[in-house]
Amino acid sequence: MVTMSRAEFEDAVRDALDLIPAELAEQMDNVVVLVEDHPPADEPQDLLGLYEGVSLTERDHWWAAGSLPDRITIFRMPTLAVCDSVEEVVEEVAVTVIHEIAHHFGIDDERLHELGWD
Repeated sequence: MVTMSRAEFEDAVRDALDLIPAELAEQMDNVVVLVEDHPPADEPQDLLGLYEGVSLTERDHWWAAGSLPDRITIFRMPTLAVCDSVEEVVEEVAVTVIHEIAHHFGIDDERLHELGWD
């Protein structure tokens, strides 16, 4: 297990978000990215990230700008547990952030697998 402070991990998430091309980042709508140490109790405890919300492709007239934001949560402890180095953590965080943002854009796990992002 890699040792990395919460602040260092949050920096890795911030750096991963900076990798998102500006034209895609500008299209992200009403979404917040969070860091938690562990997944919720009702989720697999080896989960690295979670998207909760209504993807952009599913939003309709009923979805209002005043709606609560979608949430992307990146889980620190499971990520540290599957990595062997800080460099690997940084890479895994980037993959996880991109994976969860893809869900915000309506791309499901099957399509991400086809694209090599699993």
